[in-house]
Amino acid sequence: MKLTKTLTAMGAVVSAAALLTACGSGTVGQTGSGDSAQPTGGKKLALIPGVQAEPFYISLQCGAEAEAKKLGYELTTQAPQKFDAPLQTQLVNALGANPPAALLIAPTDDTAMLAPIQQVKARGTKIVEVDTALKDTGVAVSSISSDNAAGGKLAAQTMAKLANGKSGSVLVLDTIAGTSTTAARAKGFEDELKNTPNLKSIGIQFTQNEPEQAAAKVTAALSSTPDLIGVFATNLNTGEGAATGLRNAGKVGAVNLIGFDASPSEVEGLKNGQYQALIAQDPASIGTQGVQQAVAAIEGKPVTRNLTAQLHSITKADMDANAQYFYKQSC
Repeated sequence: MKLTKTLTAMGAVVSAAALLTACGSGTVGQTGSGDSAQPTGGKKLALIPGVQAEPFYISLQCGAEAEAKKLGYELTTQAPQKFDAPLQTQLVNALGANPPAALLIAPTDDTAMLAPIQQVKARGTKIVEVDTALKDTGVAVSSISSDNAAGGKLAAQTMAKLANGKSGSVLVLDTIAGTSTTAARAKGFEDELKNTPNLKSIGIQFTQNEPEQAAAKVTAALSSTPDLIGVFATNLNTGEGAATGLRNAGKVGAVNLIGFDASPSEVEGLKNGQYQALIAQDPASIGTQGVQQAVAAIEGKPVTRNLTAQLHSITKADMDANAQYFYKQSC
């Protein structure tokens, strides 16, 4: 009886060893103990953009998907219904049961998203920031975005050209406090506008990324500031809301509206005169570079900590020549 128990125990040890060996042989995209280049998650990448159904993030996703396929990786995308930290946190937390090899994410809040992203990183997932970034620069292996401060500066220079020496006030519409990209755009605009003596800012106002609030802010500014000559909207939703406010007040064209991004609706607005200029990003390039940096990190190759994509000032006069920068609604 004692011998039987001993043999049984020895068999269990051998079986356990065999099981461990089988696990070590790897699944798709994984490697054995002799090669640590591929972490848990194998060839799987996850993309969590800022909000669903927005042409900027769709264009970013298209660039990321194409590059992932090219490099032999599988990319899945889930986006929150609103640009909202709690909603995005739910999606990040859901990765915990089956963490990807890398997470590409546009944090919706530069502070509130820190903890959930750190939890995913702790499970071995490489973090790459696309479009927006955390304040804590020690979490992501790479961060790819437009030079948003430069974009704001370009918008102010464009506003000065549109004013053509005429004096007046300018309203800046930002989205949600704590959004790194739009905050940089607003600040870049404000700083550069100081170099144009005939134009003065009446300050930055937040819209909570809601077009209705942007429209209301424009309506209020038109009432309180008779010499309002321009509005700079730092993203798609604020731009669309600002256009609505100007249209309702019969001020389309009388007040210069510069939008950030080049969504189909904004491009149509530029064509019909609701916008006088757009500052277009290159979101597909951001998605492409994001995947490239993620794969490099997964495979133990060198990564670049900060990368920027180009920006372009587009007016009605040159919109046809810049059509390659217009955003997509589907891949």
